[in-house]
Amino acid sequence: MQIEESDVTEDERAIRQVVETWMSASKAGDLATLRDLMTDDVIFMVPGRLPFGKEAFAADGAQRADMKMDGTAEILELRVLQDWAFIRNRIDVVLTPPGAAPMRHSGYTLSLLRKDADGRWRLARDANLVTAET
Repeated sequence: MQIEESDVTEDERAIRQVVETWMSASKAGDLATLRDLMTDDVIFMVPGRLPFGKEAFAADGAQRADMKMDGTAEILELRVLQDWAFIRNRIDVVLTPPGAAPMRHSGYTLSLLRKDADGRWRLARDANLVTAET
């Protein structure tokens, strides 16, 4: 289903920009921008790990600073519900450690975003089902 630009609200445009900025910052290894796109109480949920927050996300990112990342995120569903919104994404990424073969990961995420007091949308909860392709 094609979405007409005239049917997209300002909030939906802002949320789509959050996703684009997230992917650009991830590719660039820009942890400061990624942190700014998260609420302070953000919670990430991934398979095989207890839920974790902003500081653990940043620590994980710092450990992977030398890894190259490329990929795409396709928003499959986006709904705005006052100051909260959810998005369902299809993500495909390729991670390349220095001197090693690229690793492809793909899958889906379900994310909740919150519009903070400053009027900006930020990631508040993220259930990430992206796994390595075999």
